[in-house]
Amino acid sequence: MAQSLVGQDSGSTAAVTVIKRALELESESRYPQALVCYQEGIDLLLQVLKGTKDVTKKCNLRKRISEYMDRAENIKKYLDQEKEAGKYHKQIKIEENATGFSYESLFQEYLNETVTEVWIEDPYIRHTHQLYNFLRFCEMLVKRPCKIKTIHLLTSLDEGSGKEQQSSGLEEIRESLRNHGVQLELEYSSLIHDREIRFRLHSCQGF
Repeated sequence: MAQSLVGQDSGSTAAVTVIKRALELESESRYPQALVCYQEGIDLLLQVLKGTKDVTKKCNLRKRISEYMDRAENIKKYLDQEKEAGKYHKQIKIEENATGFSYESLFQEYLNETVTEVWIEDPYIRHTHQLYNFLRFCEMLVKRPCKIKTIHLLTSLDEGSGKEQQSSGLEEIRESLRNHGVQLELEYSSLIHDREIRFRLHSCQGF
C-alpha cells in the first residue's frame, strides 16, 4: 500500500523501506530506534513530495507524512516522560574493533547533578587493561558534575592465577574512590555474561 502511494523511484523505495522499519521497531516497543527511523523516513518522503507533480499523489503524501510525524511526536513525548521518571533505557551497541568511543562521549548526557549512584555489571574486570578501563570510568564519574556517592560493581571472580591481581587492583580503586568520598561496593557472580551500566537519579522534589 505504501509503495503504491509513493511510487517506484529510488527515493520512494528508500522512504518506504525506512518507514516500514520504523513501524516494525515501534511494534516491538523499540522506541528510540523507531524514532530515528521515522525522522529519517519523513525526511525522505519530504524529498519525494518536492519532486511530485501529481496533485492526488501530493495530497496522499502529505497525509502520510502528517501521520508519521504524529507517530514520531508521540514517541518523543513518551521517551521524554520516561527520562523524567528515571525509567529511560538506552542500549548502545558498539561493533567489534570500533574506535572513537570515549566514556565522556557515551555517558556525558546522563551525568548531571541528579546522579548519585551507579550500578555496573561486567563479568570481565580482571586483567590489568580491564582494571585500568574501570579506573578510567570511575575517574570520569568523580570529575563530572554528578554527585556520585556509591558505585556498585558486579563482576565475576578470577579463579585462576590472576585472582590476586584482580583483588589487589579492585582494592586500590576502592581506596582511591574512598579518598574522593565515593563508596565502591563489590559483588561477585559466576552467572553474569553481559555488560550493563545503570544510573540512579536523586529526586530534587520538596519534602
